[in-house]
Amino acid sequence: MLDWLLSPIDPTRAHEVGAAISWHGRGMVLAWGFLLPLGVLAARFFKVMPGQDWPREIENPTWWLLHRLFQYSGLAVMVLALALILLFQGETPSAQLHRWLGWSMVALTAIQFVAALAHGTKGGPRAPAPDGSTFGDHYDMTRRRIVFEWVHKNTGYLLLAMSIIAILTGLWIANAFVFMWIGIIIWWGVLMLAFALLQRASRAVDTYQAIWGPDPVHPGNRRAPIGWGLRRAEFDPAVEPESIRQRRDARRRK
Repeated sequence: MLDWLLSPIDPTRAHEVGAAISWHGRGMVLAWGFLLPLGVLAARFFKVMPGQDWPREIENPTWWLLHRLFQYSGLAVMVLALALILLFQGETPSAQLHRWLGWSMVALTAIQFVAALAHGTKGGPRAPAPDGSTFGDHYDMTRRRIVFEWVHKNTGYLLLAMSIIAILTGLWIANAFVFMWIGIIIWWGVLMLAFALLQRASRAVDTYQAIWGPDPVHPGNRRAPIGWGLRRAEFDPAVEPESIRQRRDARRRK
């Protein structure tokens, strides 16, 4: 069994790769197989943390910190791994497919991070504009914010799907050992199971409501959420966040 696990997936070819290619593969698997998928899970399912009394308690930034940690770490590892492979040229069809996928993913990743830097202002009761108004691209769900969310979310899921093909073709090109194939497949199975269980448990809370709550007074609650399978709560004044109630009462007194 041990000999089989330590043997190449294709016994007709030798497992002979240089140090640069080897570390390129390890880096890309770390980035696209582990770090970046974990960042997606954090953003989708942990906008409301376990034990958080939502919607009384809103805007828990833990998911945002985790998302940035995993995504920036994945980006850094990806860039290093990319630098290691720039001089390598493969001629097989699988190498050509892998190269095409890789550069397409680099381009889409660049779009993701540029979009993240240009996602617009936040606004809302907790982050007012300099003039004191609650206007913000996110709070008011301006066209800029709508485009950002549509591009960011859909491109992210597309990249995850492409990464599966890229990793599998990379393992094949390197004629990776059997245990590597088994390990990555088991890990993907764990991720998919976690995704299914968290989705079934209604953990995918709409970002807008996670930040501002379900009160229809907030502009974003008067339009459909962007994305699929997202949970939204019905507004109940009895569980309105205290901070928002106090601000509303103060405005009424004025």
